[in-house]
Amino acid sequence: MVLVLVIGDLHIPHRAHSLPAQFKKLLVPGKIQHILCTGNLCTKETYDYLKTLASDVHVTKGDFDDNVSYPDQKVVSVGQFRIGLTHGHQVVPWGDIESLAVVQRQLDVDILISGHTHKFEALENEGKFFINPGSATGAYNALDSEVVPSFVLMDIQGAAMVMYVYQLFKDVKVQKIEHKKKS
Repeated sequence: MVLVLVIGDLHIPHRAHSLPAQFKKLLVPGKIQHILCTGNLCTKETYDYLKTLASDVHVTKGDFDDNVSYPDQKVVSVGQFRIGLTHGHQVVPWGDIESLAVVQRQLDVDILISGHTHKFEALENEGKFFINPGSATGAYNALDSEVVPSFVLMDIQGAAMVMYVYQLFKDVKVQKIEHKKKS
């Protein structure tokens, strides 16, 4: 069992003070092996917090990140999956599956993780899987001030992935989604 935290669009301290307390209770050091972050951490302190949860942290550059050394895109292998990571502000229209599929093909990945819309989304398209973890803090975006805080925890075993989606309404709700890599 390999646990991968998929998180992004925190916008701390510009649009949110911190992660919701309900999420902080769930994210404990020593349980997660990898963190894939779509960017907009905004500060080194937020990156340092993620490093306390797992030593293997991958971040792509969001349009509000101070750290200009984060790459625009990154590919990471976990189990039998090649996973692509991008913030998503470069993909026009934002969150569009056809535009994201172009990035997926360019990176030659099984799973593409993108952010920027601050809205959780997960779907399969042409045998590939697309994930947007949403905003972990519920930070507003250019189009919506009412954002549901969310993040994703993936359990990867070989060519199988079980994804747990954590969303904060009044309480934390968890949704389970399964995906198997096509041979």
